[in-house]
Amino acid sequence: MSQHKPFRFSLQSFNTDSPANWRNLIAKTEDLGYSTFFLADHFLSAGPALDSTYHPPQMLAAVPAIAMALEQTSTLRVGCRVFCNDYRHPIILAKEAATMDYLSEGRLEFGLGAGWIKNEYEAVNLPFDEFPQRFDRFAEFVHAYKAFMLGEPLDIAGDFIQWSGFSGTPTPAQTPYPPLMIGGGSKKILSFAGQEADIISLNFNNRAGMLGPDGMASGLAAATAKKIDWIKSGAGPRFKDIELEIGAYNTIITDHQKPTADAIGDALGMSGDDILSHPHCLIGSVDFICEELQRRRELYGISYIAVVDDGTNNIVDLFAPVVARLAGK
Repeated sequence: MSQHKPFRFSLQSFNTDSPANWRNLIAKTEDLGYSTFFLADHFLSAGPALDSTYHPPQMLAAVPAIAMALEQTSTLRVGCRVFCNDYRHPIILAKEAATMDYLSEGRLEFGLGAGWIKNEYEAVNLPFDEFPQRFDRFAEFVHAYKAFMLGEPLDIAGDFIQWSGFSGTPTPAQTPYPPLMIGGGSKKILSFAGQEADIISLNFNNRAGMLGPDGMASGLAAATAKKIDWIKSGAGPRFKDIELEIGAYNTIITDHQKPTADAIGDALGMSGDDILSHPHCLIGSVDFICEELQRRRELYGISYIAVVDDGTNNIVDLFAPVVARLAGK
């Protein structure tokens, strides 16, 4: 029997052109066998502040959109990939997470990260501290989140979080808490995730505060293998219980694999072969992608794959044959 976890697939949504089409996308995600529907946690619309980061605008606010998606569905898991720790008061986010899990009877996936888009912070006059301080705040909240979900009297006296004199409510449906996904790409955060997370979302090292060649290079095959080692060093014996997740940000179903990969590689200063083996890319036929995902699971242990819907690419349908063939296997 394989030691690897079964495949799960998620759709991450950034934009929609109408409420009806967004509801249809959620229904289709559930019907086609995807495990999870994800939002991101960004608030900038298109404009100069976001344009220079090369990050897509996030149209909908994460928390109400997650709540509405949970209400619309009955089996689909829903969450945020991932909440930015600095964008709201931790007690509010913890209570919102517990509430959504309680009311959905256990279908929330809770993702958390330390924040990284510098321009987004600056556009709303939110201090963008150096990574060590952002990480320390984030790490404190991870522990506080777990304590809140137990429903017991809280007495937390940290550097950033001081909670006392109350208990966490409501008690979430999932015990001991909704699965915790930690996302990141640096050694520090991935080692910590190995200690604390149920799901680890492998991402670029976004030290530049923007997307671009530096981030893509930090996600190449060799760099991803190093990230797995960082997770293992933090996890120790519990590594076998962790689910490894990754965003396939360049997912293109095509019979013209080589020219497509070469064109993307040329734009990023990489070879076409680098792109075809890049863990954040899936380019080729359905057969190739299925075989490549199995190869990567064998190599890295990655079994949870997110594809991105930008409101125009119809990826939910195009990628559905891969989901049908591999989900749960």
